[in-house]
Amino acid sequence: MIVFPAIDLKQGKVVRLAEGDMDRATIYGEDPAAQAMIFAEAGSQHLHVVDLDGSFAGRAENREAVEAIIDAFPGYVQLGGGIRTREAVEGWFDLGVARIVMGSAALKDPQFVRDMAREFEGGIVVAVDARDGMVATEGWAEVSDVPVHDLARRFEDAGVASLLFTDIGRDGMLKGVNIDATLDLARRVDIPVIASGGVKGLDDIHILALHAREGIEGVITGRALYDGRLDLGAALAMAGRA
Repeated sequence: MIVFPAIDLKQGKVVRLAEGDMDRATIYGEDPAAQAMIFAEAGSQHLHVVDLDGSFAGRAENREAVEAIIDAFPGYVQLGGGIRTREAVEGWFDLGVARIVMGSAALKDPQFVRDMAREFEGGIVVAVDARDGMVATEGWAEVSDVPVHDLARRFEDAGVASLLFTDIGRDGMLKGVNIDATLDLARRVDIPVIASGGVKGLDDIHILALHAREGIEGVITGRALYDGRLDLGAALAMAGRA
């Protein structure tokens, strides 16, 4: 199982939000590239990066910071946030991004996401962000009337690499991963699932790792690392045994 340390970007800074609320951001660093290197030195080979401003704007708003991270981090960078055009997708892949996460586009322009998944094999991740079981878009500011499972099933034959499932109500809150909802999704679809939202410690990593063979590809963790509640080295070691 893969552990993805998260770097969320707001106005060029490393932040974590509470329940996806841009007005409840805690700043954890002024140098995103330096933070990426800290994760690399701890042994991480994968990184999850989100352009939070871009999620609302629908275009890259933290390009300089993202490029610095790509240059600094020796492993695989997974990037999301406002990537909704072919030009943006191609541009980020050309710069060295390993995988691109699409959320709003998956709901509002699913054929575009399917086309990108076929063209860039193994490179597209669909974000299935849930608030009370319904898909949320536009940086989680809008909640649709589409159930999470329905959106996920639309991409089963599209060639997407993974589904990134986030329980928004737990994100940045250290409440623990919504294990039941994550496993339910993984069991309903044939696409690997990445868990996100609420990781509070090593127990979450352990439980998810136990279910790796049921379709759990990885887990994203942010605040627990920044607050010192989760040791990245220990998390990587535990996940590596799955």
